[in-house]
Amino acid sequence: MQINNTTEFRPKIVAFCCNWCSYAGADLAGNNRLSYPADIKIIRVPCSCRVNPTFILRAFQRGADGVILCGCHPGDCHYTSGNYYTRRRMTLLFSMMNYLGIEKERTRVEWVSAAEGAKFAAVMQDFAQTVAALGESKRLEDLRCKQ
Repeated sequence: MQINNTTEFRPKIVAFCCNWCSYAGADLAGNNRLSYPADIKIIRVPCSCRVNPTFILRAFQRGADGVILCGCHPGDCHYTSGNYYTRRRMTLLFSMMNYLGIEKERTRVEWVSAAEGAKFAAVMQDFAQTVAALGESKRLEDLRCKQ
C-alpha cells in the first residue's frame, strides 16, 4: 500500500500590526466574520515605527515565509509621525533584502485603519497567496531554529 504524502504548502506569515489602527482592523475583520489565513501570526506593536528592521530579518531567520507590516495611514498616526519613519526605514530594508537575495514580494507594508476590517482581510488573503506562489523561504534560514 502506497501512502500519498502530497500536502499543500501553507506559508508561515508574520504580521506586525499597529495597536491603534491595524490591530483594531484585524479585530473588526474578526467581528465581521471576514476570513483570512490562520497561518498569519499577528504581533501587536504600539506603533509601526517601533518595528526594528532586525525583527523582520529575525522572522525570516526563524522560518517565516513572509512578513507584513501594517500601520496607520500616513497623517493619521497616533504618535504624529511614526509611520513616516516606518516608510523610510522599510525602504532601506527592502533594498538590503534585495542584496541578501530575498524576494521583495515576501515583505510588504500596508496602511490599514481601524475602520477597514474588510481591507485588512483582503490584504492578508492577497499577501498569503503571493507568498504561497513563491514557495518556502530558505535564504536566511537558521538550522538551529528548526525543531
